Amino acid sequence: MRILQDKGVLITGGGRGIGKRLALGFAQAGARVGLVSRTQAELDATKLEIEHAGGTALRLRADVRDFEQLTAAVDRMRVVFGGVDVLIAAAAVQGPIGPFAEGKPRQWWEVIETNVLGVMHACRAVLPQMIERRSGKIIVLSGPGGEEARANFAAFAASKAAVVRLVETLSEEVSEHNVQVNALLPGGTYTSMTDEIIQAGESAGAKDLEEAERVRITGGVPPEKQIQLALFLASERSNHVSGKLIHVNDDWKRLEHGNVNPAAYTLRRVSKV
Repeated sequence: MRILQDKGVLITGGGRGIGKRLALGFAQAGARVGLVSRTQAELDATKLEIEHAGGTALRLRADVRDFEQLTAAVDRMRVVFGGVDVLIAAAAVQGPIGPFAEGKPRQWWEVIETNVLGVMHACRAVLPQMIERRSGKIIVLSGPGGEEARANFAAFAASKAAVVRLVETLSEEVSEHNVQVNALLPGGTYTSMTDEIIQAGESAGAKDLEEAERVRITGGVPPEKQIQLALFLASERSNHVSGKLIHVNDDWKRLEHGNVNPAAYTLRRVSKV
């Protein structure tokens, strides 16, 4: 079902991993997808895959750490597709793996610049036109550590917790403009980050290493589950849902029709009753 027919969807980190999977799913749903990545080869491959499946995609080579590059990408979306109806901020790096006390402080810079400032740049680039149009959806990918402590991944966990609070704050600011902002927890799924954890070995900790090895074998959360939640958050069915942190395995379908505790599905992750 092409529920997002002709909607302009901008996806940072759209050349690989979860960003690419969402790009394929949104294109199949009828969206016109703008792919943002630093790597031209990834953009080329993803665009080709989308077009072979009958979808429409635009390559936008840009670094999310550079606000001017993202602004240019948004301007290009406006010219080619008429604007950005939905932003999916998926670009992220994992950063240093291992005990915090043994890490090098400078390794945090790329994590913060990409995972936090990159999301800020993307949101700042699309919001003016969404506010002017009085319509828009922003979906930010969180990750392990975004909702709970994650030993040996301090930089990544801190960055993901930060963007969740950014989501909650932005949702309050733009609610009167009919713009909804939410964070999506995609669950354990196989990406290049999985291989990074396995390569780190004992430095990742037994829990994360075991989970990464399991995900490498099984593939982890099926892409369809991630796509279904993202499509819901991008659709008019979720116009009343904003400022939430929603895990792909949550009973999120109750959000469409039911009333929930205002503190549920937030950074605090209190009981969802």
